[in-house]
Parts: sequence; C-alpha cells; structure tokens
Amino acid sequence: MSAPRRKPILIGGELPVLRPAAAPSPYAAGVCNIGPAEIARRRFFGHVAVVASLVLLAALIALHVAPLARLLVALPAAGAATGYIQARLRFCAAYGSRGVYNFDQPGKVTPVLDRAARAADRARSIRIGLAAALIGLGVGIVAVLLPL
Repeated sequence: MSAPRRKPILIGGELPVLRPAAAPSPYAAGVCNIGPAEIARRRFFGHVAVVASLVLLAALIALHVAPLARLLVALPAAGAATGYIQARLRFCAAYGSRGVYNFDQPGKVTPVLDRAARAADRARSIRIGLAAALIGLGVGIVAVLLPL
C-alpha cells in the first residue's frame, strides 16, 4: 500500500505563482543597444532622409544654382546614412552617447550601469557619426560633380 498524498500547504489560501526567470537582455556593449521597434524607426528615418536628399537635389538642379551649392545634399544624405547604419548595426548612436539602451517600446530606455560598457557604446556612436558624415560628404561631392 502506498503512502497517502500530501496536499500543499497554502498560505493565505492562494496557490503559489511560478514566474519564468527574466530573459537576459539582448544588450551587448558597443554592439547592440536597440530592439526591433527602434530599428524600424531608424530605417524609416533613413527612407525619409533619402527622399529629402533627392527632392533637394532636384530643386537645386531645377533652380540652376551653382554646382557648389549642391553640396547641401550632403546634410540629408548624412541623415539617411545615419538611419540606415543604425538600423543595420542594431545600434543607436544617440542612445550610445547617452549611456542607455532600449529593447522595449520606442523611447523607453534603460541606463547602462557598467562604465566600460558605456565607453564602448560611446566609441561605437562616434564611429557611426563619422561614417555617416563621410557618406553624406561623398554624396554631396557627387552632386557637385554631376555634369548638368
């Protein structure tokens, strides 16, 4: 004959609630600091900035401005590059500079507590900014050199 089963002792008449352990954050210092919603926002910004670049270039050409003035296209082109680079790298330069990350709703940030991680994020942010500036400048130079 088997031993009788014991019933669990309930405190306050409630069953214990088991919660899964919190999933580890996908944050990686200097590598990844934004999730899907934030990535989509940066990609969308890149699309908008490309359209702005093309509209500006078309307006400058239509107005027959001096070729050197077409260098202005570098500004929205750099913005487009910033958006696309951040989306591709899954890394927000502004968040990296501020020492925060976000894998939740857009704008809901979590601070990076580790000093070395913040330094790695800032370094990545600077590289993104420099790359975007160089891409924008390259687009601007091409705009200036267009034979029109």
